[in-house]
Amino acid sequence: MAEIGPPWPKLVNRWTLALAVGAAGAVLFYLLQPILLPFVIGALVAYLGDPLVDSLARHRINRTLGVAMVFVVFAVLVAVAFILAVPLLLHQLDLLVAKIPGIYAWFTQEALPWTQQKFNLPLERLPRLDWSGQLADHWQSLGKMTAQTLLKMSGSGASLLLGLANLALVPVVAFYLMRDWDKLVARTLGMLPLVWQGKVGDIVAEADEVVGAFLRGQFIVMSTLSLVYGFGLWLVGLQLAFLLGLVAGLASIVPYLGFTVGVVASCIAAYTQFGDWSVLLWVLLVFGIGQAIESVVLTPVLVGDRIGLHPVAVIFALMVGGQAAGFIGVVVALPVAAVITVFLRHAFTHYRASDLYGGS
Repeated sequence: MAEIGPPWPKLVNRWTLALAVGAAGAVLFYLLQPILLPFVIGALVAYLGDPLVDSLARHRINRTLGVAMVFVVFAVLVAVAFILAVPLLLHQLDLLVAKIPGIYAWFTQEALPWTQQKFNLPLERLPRLDWSGQLADHWQSLGKMTAQTLLKMSGSGASLLLGLANLALVPVVAFYLMRDWDKLVARTLGMLPLVWQGKVGDIVAEADEVVGAFLRGQFIVMSTLSLVYGFGLWLVGLQLAFLLGLVAGLASIVPYLGFTVGVVASCIAAYTQFGDWSVLLWVLLVFGIGQAIESVVLTPVLVGDRIGLHPVAVIFALMVGGQAAGFIGVVVALPVAAVITVFLRHAFTHYRASDLYGGS
């Protein structure tokens, strides 16, 4: 059947409509970001749990029942993590606060003079702080002010109710999205022009593979590295072992950042605690083992190179997300960047095959 009307106006109209919808979506996301946090977190939970629900559905388990089963597993894991990790981390934070005077004294009396002497820098000294006197009073004043601010915030009935409502919305949003995820994706694709549906469906499937591999794989990588670093530093004898391991594991979302931050912070903590340079070799051994496990086993098997984002691009995406939409922007930055990377990859392939690139 011959086309009715010239093709170019149709193409322009489709792209104009697509760009208008995309721009409107971006503006709405920016304007509604104060209320989007429970929906974003709920969507991430639903996305992470959808493959498990699909697997249960293939075994002829009702999808609603499968969602309930996945929710029970998630709830048990979160509860166990909170019961075991929160008291331990609070204790480690208390130890860290107690060690700040010692770390400052080591930096001002040993590290800084040695660096200045080694590199012939001007011998400038930092002021000695009276941690038991005036500075302690300032810390107490800061603590009282922070406590008063928290009381005022929690004392506001509207703020408290809003916070509780947002917290309660997360499992509700996650439940319904997890139950209807496949239907929602199919209906969204069905709204596109017919000539686009096949190609966009292929791109969405590829983007889903990339984002899924990154989110699920990177989460397992960060959790595993946190345990490896924390347990290894605990064997070395560091009092802040699990706090340092958690920080290094979370920072590993950017390649080599977790290793770098963990080594520097752990070496400083180890030397201020033991006063012996030889213990740093054990710290380096712990992080060397963790890096080997990540490079040889975890990243190739769980994440691979499918996301295609350079480490600098990861940092840039996180900063752009934080600047544009705060915490919500940081949460969605890497998934959005991965999807954009897939679309740009297809656009570049199309460009390389076009007359515009070949010049014919």
